[in-house]
Amino acid sequence: MNSADSIHAFVDAHRDQWLEEVNEFLRIPSVSTDPDRADQVDTAADWLADKLREAGCDEVEKWPTDGHPVIYGAWRKAPGAPTLLVYGHYDVQPEEPVELWDTPPFEPTVRDGKLFARGSADDKGQLYIHVKALQAWLETTGACPVNVVFLIEGEEEVGSPNIEAAVLEHQDRLECDAVMISDTIMFAAGLPSITYSLRGLAYMQLDVTGARGDLHSGSFGGAVVNPAEALARMLASCRNPDTGEIAIPGFYDDVVALTDAEREQWSSLPFDEAQYRDDLGVDALLEEAGYDVLERTWARPTFEVNGFLSGFIGEGSKTVLPAKAMAKISMRLVADQDPEKIMDTVESHLRSLTPPGVRLEVTRMQGGKPWLTPRDHPVLQAAGRAMQRGFGAEPVFIREGGSIPRLYLYVSSLAPFLVRSSMTSRMTLRANGDSAPVWISTTRSARVISSGLLASNGPSIPTSPSSPATAAAPTSRVLTASPSASASWYAMLRTVSTSAAGKA
Repeated sequence: MNSADSIHAFVDAHRDQWLEEVNEFLRIPSVSTDPDRADQVDTAADWLADKLREAGCDEVEKWPTDGHPVIYGAWRKAPGAPTLLVYGHYDVQPEEPVELWDTPPFEPTVRDGKLFARGSADDKGQLYIHVKALQAWLETTGACPVNVVFLIEGEEEVGSPNIEAAVLEHQDRLECDAVMISDTIMFAAGLPSITYSLRGLAYMQLDVTGARGDLHSGSFGGAVVNPAEALARMLASCRNPDTGEIAIPGFYDDVVALTDAEREQWSSLPFDEAQYRDDLGVDALLEEAGYDVLERTWARPTFEVNGFLSGFIGEGSKTVLPAKAMAKISMRLVADQDPEKIMDTVESHLRSLTPPGVRLEVTRMQGGKPWLTPRDHPVLQAAGRAMQRGFGAEPVFIREGGSIPRLYLYVSSLAPFLVRSSMTSRMTLRANGDSAPVWISTTRSARVISSGLLASNGPSIPTSPSSPATAAAPTSRVLTASPSASASWYAMLRTVSTSAAGKA
């Protein structure tokens, strides 16, 4: 029996045990946004540290931060081989609104071959696959083709405010040749996907203030500037209603243009715009002249109003002229846009439109750089070979519209290359409900992929010519690959674990 067969057999033998372990992990309500659940977040951190030890990591530490702890684990017994760092997060988003869930969010439930629970697909399910892939290698062959480091935080869902300090403090412990992040999606069920880019983010709060207090619209209407109306007009000016383009001067200055090859490949993907509209429950989509839906959501920047609050919002009526209006806005960015420069540009535009009679206050919140990498990079190709072995089909190369605000940190501080990988299906419309499960059948494939990536990366990851702390990593380009799977946690696990047996 070769190593691939041994790993397959090992994963199959432990299927039920490992699925129950995932369920244990998912039952912990590690909601990082809720101060009342801080002890549960800590419980999840300790649980994960124990599982890293069981998997064979000979270095496991719990690093305190000003918020929730970072869990570090490492297996470094492959001298001369590259080092792969696996990043993930054990915290989850709040479960509200609970009424959208068909089953309790923290009681894992299998329906139609899918495992439903908060965190099953973001990010506990995918993260645990890599832990078990390492364990499968160590317990069947006694070694792993590459050195493996785990960096797992508990604050990703609140913008990772403390990960940078932890990384910089322990930079020598985290040096690596490539970083694997499993937190993206597969384009369609059964279609292995490599994500080589994701968008950045700039998030701001706008507060417009007028009179000292709310006024009676009958007594003061027509004489006093209404902050709600002023803010609405300012926001409306940010998009050209005829072309769909963002109308803020300088907004597109640094955007990297799509290539003809990308457009051709994306046009061959199984995407049905009519079905997309139907799934969303809308009869029309926002248009931008010259770009289709995938191009707009993957490779074009956005301007979105995330929330708007002003005046009387209770039941019934109240003829108030509000003293304040507030909006939260976000811009998704593409390479090579810089979040600080974009926030400067947006703020300057809005201030130029602020009418006399009201005052504008701008608060800058989250920000993160976009990432794009060449599709022919060796690490990306290694991920593709591992996925092809795991799924039995050639992967497609896609981008994604989401963001990881601190992604730039791992490349600029730790490694010149990054592989971005995930195991969840593309359509997750009810983001606050239970419609983002992990398929039980795909986890088997994912384990094969993960372990396959470990093996593929042995001869394929170019070791850094200089220390990762000083290696030349492009400002906004990083290798991001997505071994995403949409068939099931167990199938993904088996795929991740066993593809590793074949050399790249």
